[in-house]
Amino acid sequence: MIALGGIIGASLFIGSGAVIRTVGPAAVLSYALGGMIVVLVMRMLGEMATAAPALGSFMEYARSSLGEWAGFTVGWLYWYFWVGVVAFEAVAGAELLQPLLPSVPQWAFSLVLMLLLTAANLVSVRSFGETEFWLASVKVVTIVVFLLFGSLFALGLWPGSSFSVGNIALDGFFAGGGFSVLHGVVIVIFSYFGTEIVTIVSAESAEPERAVAKATKAVVWRVLLFYVGSVALLVMITPWRDVPSESSPFAAAFTRFGLPGAEVIVNVVVFTAVLSVLNSGLYTASRMLFALHGRGFAPGWIRDVNSRGVPWKAIVLSTLVGYVAVAMSYVAPDTVFYFIINSAGAVALFVYAIIALSQLRMRRRLEREAPERLKLRMWLFPYLTWATLGLIGVVVLTMAVLGDTRSQLALSLVSLAAILLVYALFVRGRTRET
Repeated sequence: MIALGGIIGASLFIGSGAVIRTVGPAAVLSYALGGMIVVLVMRMLGEMATAAPALGSFMEYARSSLGEWAGFTVGWLYWYFWVGVVAFEAVAGAELLQPLLPSVPQWAFSLVLMLLLTAANLVSVRSFGETEFWLASVKVVTIVVFLLFGSLFALGLWPGSSFSVGNIALDGFFAGGGFSVLHGVVIVIFSYFGTEIVTIVSAESAEPERAVAKATKAVVWRVLLFYVGSVALLVMITPWRDVPSESSPFAAAFTRFGLPGAEVIVNVVVFTAVLSVLNSGLYTASRMLFALHGRGFAPGWIRDVNSRGVPWKAIVLSTLVGYVAVAMSYVAPDTVFYFIINSAGAVALFVYAIIALSQLRMRRRLEREAPERLKLRMWLFPYLTWATLGLIGVVVLTMAVLGDTRSQLALSLVSLAAILLVYALFVRGRTRET
């Protein structure tokens, strides 16, 4: 269920409206292209993770394939990304809750959410998994219901509806122009980030090879059905110019179905999506930090685990940084918090690029030394791996061209440079084999 619901977040339930208004009906292609990058990267990860399951997943693969610098860089970039996401989601969750109790300050809601999900992570791996299972279940059920009702509505089989599939070509499929599709990819690629968590979680599962193989194979239909399918239905149900960009287009669609309380229901679902990201973000950040320590890339005191095998110091440190980031959202929203959130803008692309480069090197080594370990292979190797790197490069260039994403790319490059500088000055030559 973690693999199934991991890519369904508030960015789909709310952010898809902004993408549709920017791109037009061709937003379907933006989601398909972004999804294709994720599918290919997940296939590479699946190949490496089934051949060598490891805590830290791609951090360890980057280290062993490209060198210590790559493991250090991708590990800390990933940790930094999720700490920022945890802070952002805590603030977003507080904004959803405050209308219920207007007298309570927003920061108090953020603090409560952080404390609750930190506790869930500290208890045990099982408590994290069970919490994520139920949160993911709500999202999956909502999407499945939407796909069913939406299909009936678009085909004119829903009471009071008429055949509206043609809305997908309203004003022309490329109403926003061809380049707008790439603009859409820049926005949606981060909606998919988090799918790779399953390769980290698998290291603590009973059958890691089987879990990873199953999850990476399923990612194809999940992307096609949940994202591409949902967005296609949204532009069929509602003319794309009428799709709301500030509120949830799913709430608007459910209202068209005539379902009472649609907005309230979707808000509840969005809130569970926020909690899900918070839960997964704390888990992922702590496990990556623990794995970084294992290679001498993080302080030694982080190694402590409790009686249930939970790396509690890694969780607490990740949470404390999250608390600081949340505090900055109220103290200095336009400076410190802005930097934390926007400097992670292109991190997903940097991580994907390092994963692809790692798979190129690791695959060739495995083919020479242990071909029997290649139980799940990347399609059309090495051509699709290189094609993935090319697509990532195109998205990065698009970010540089677009005015509204140029600052995100610049701040992300600053973060990357800072991590590389720390490695060069303090870590290189001091790491240890464990």
